[in-house]
Amino acid sequence: MLTLPGNARFFLARRAVDFRKAFDGLSAIVRSDLGLDPRSGDHYIFFNRARDRVKVLVWDRNGFWLYYKRLEKGTFGSWWPIDRSEESIEVGRADLAMLLEGIDWRFARRRKHYVASLRPRSGHGRATRGPAA
Repeated sequence: MLTLPGNARFFLARRAVDFRKAFDGLSAIVRSDLGLDPRSGDHYIFFNRARDRVKVLVWDRNGFWLYYKRLEKGTFGSWWPIDRSEESIEVGRADLAMLLEGIDWRFARRRKHYVASLRPRSGHGRATRGPAA
């Protein structure tokens, strides 16, 4: 079971990926196509062309984790945007959880709650959560 930590960032690759790729191939895509650091601790989500398989690449201090799920029936979120101008989009933890569970988030109803604003952290190039302005 994949646990989605609250302090992690999740990036969804918009283009389909050749699923013969493993750790090195996917981390090369993160670096070259997405322009991000695969060793940042962020989660990088990839789908195959049929969208019935998903891989999640994560760096964990001393090595990569690769989560892989294949659906026996159906697809992962055909409503999710793919093949757009941007190579990836950052998605929230709740949106990703709904996607992986097959819930169409366009029809989900969100309740109002506190959401921290993002502000750059000095010297690290990553955003950090802070109080809403």
